[in-house]
Amino acid sequence: MCVGEILIDFIGHEKNVSISETKNYHRFLGGSPTNVAVNAVRLGLKSAIIGSCGKDGLGDFIVDKLKSEQVNTSHINRASGLPTSIILISRSIDTPDFTAYREADSVITEDLITDELLDLSKIYHTTCFALSKNPARATILKGAQRARELGLQLSIDLNYSEKIWSDRKEAKKVIAKYLANNPLLKLSIDDCYRYFDNHKSDEEIFSYFHSKGVSTICLTKGKDGVAVSDLKEGVLNQAALQVKDVKDVTGAGDAFWAGFLFSRLSNKSLLDSTTIAQKLATIKLQNVGRLPDIKVLKNVINELV
Repeated sequence: MCVGEILIDFIGHEKNVSISETKNYHRFLGGSPTNVAVNAVRLGLKSAIIGSCGKDGLGDFIVDKLKSEQVNTSHINRASGLPTSIILISRSIDTPDFTAYREADSVITEDLITDELLDLSKIYHTTCFALSKNPARATILKGAQRARELGLQLSIDLNYSEKIWSDRKEAKKVIAKYLANNPLLKLSIDDCYRYFDNHKSDEEIFSYFHSKGVSTICLTKGKDGVAVSDLKEGVLNQAALQVKDVKDVTGAGDAFWAGFLFSRLSNKSLLDSTTIAQKLATIKLQNVGRLPDIKVLKNVINELV
């Protein structure tokens, strides 16, 4: 189960230009938890999304699109009087520029996370973005405690940005509460710079998050590959896979994380999990909007392990 932001990404059509210079945008289903939920289904898993969108045309698009992707939508709040949240994103081969217009996405109430859904789930995944506003924050933290008590594996994408959460001190305090549940942690080198407001070495990053109660940390570093630190297995460094034609980086991290979570659920080794995750990210880099269908992904995974 994925808990957090569901929204619309409007990704610029023109490549490698800023938002101020972008003339045309294409509409895509967005939000990191949403992407992970869709990708999980494409990998052959069952998934549900707990989130909130408006009672408007964009909200209808979100629900219809998720249903067509076979994601369980019965735990989505349709917030009255609030428009569906949207994000304008520049299309880039590097870290994209974005502007968020947030309204309905944070109206995630406690009744949406049911005991029945928790009983059916194996992973409880969320994001820093979703924890940035109440009532979603309180709901997610309470749900995380219930999930841990029931034996679910927790997970978080620490996609911190000061554009979303300007109070960095508050962000660290809230995130520490979630990290105390020992989630699988995914973060990028850009996330780290924004979160700490300065550069940190891999060792400093791993030491910090291990001290907060996290056993397994995946640090994605773009062209410099991935570093994974696990308290039992040590540190694993893996070079980046080569991509000839990068069409769009938006969603690549979500593809990576869906692959990693899928692999851990499948009891694959840390090395195989990281390899599969990287391969899915490279596939996403070569596609705008979404990963290919399940047959293609299954073939890719079978060739790797």
